[in-house]
Amino acid sequence: MRKLLLFTIVLVTLCFAPANAADINSIKANIAKHAIEMGVDPAIALSIARTESGFNHNARSRHGAVGVFQLMPSTARRMGINPYSLNENIKGGIMYYKSMYKMFGSVELALAAYNAGPGNVKRYNNSIPPYAETRRFVSKIMTDYHYYKKNSDPAIKAAKASIAAAKKPAPAPAATAAATAAVNTTAPKVAEKKVISPAPELVKAVDVNAVKVEVIDETPADLEIEATSLAI
Repeated sequence: MRKLLLFTIVLVTLCFAPANAADINSIKANIAKHAIEMGVDPAIALSIARTESGFNHNARSRHGAVGVFQLMPSTARRMGINPYSLNENIKGGIMYYKSMYKMFGSVELALAAYNAGPGNVKRYNNSIPPYAETRRFVSKIMTDYHYYKKNSDPAIKAAKASIAAAKKPAPAPAATAAATAAVNTTAPKVAEKKVISPAPELVKAVDVNAVKVEVIDETPADLEIEATSLAI
């Protein structure tokens, strides 16, 4: 009976492990993408989410914080964010960190404010409050942050490549590109004039001193042919 129970547990674990890994990779990719689009270093965004929830959107703290970025529902409401939506929770977490960074101008102080609140950071003369939880929070995230900076996560690389590809202009259609190349590389040909030598039009007989002289009228015939080539 015990062996059957252990076998069942192992089987269930193996079945759900790939799905959980896939979910985490999807969440990390979402975080990296939103961070880059919002002008925040994706390495710090991933570090916050990893420390806050382990990339688990179902995480709930004893203080009532929810989601990947552990947002307090009251804070989320002030930002106009639904913290129970995965996508909005990610956006809200990055937005809140960004606002704390703008307020204090320091990564460490922004993290301290994220955890303990901006009021407590100001209370201690713009320094990390002497709370064990806050100090552990800042230290853990900074350790992860430096790791991600040296070892870029695949999610960050994929997000950067995706955004770069989206900004790249679409290639011109083949026919249009060929026509453009022809216009740019083929110089227009100058019309060529071919002049045909005048043929004798008229022969006149003139009687000079009874000597018959043949005079050829050499008035040129106005025969011009213009050959013009068009570049296609």
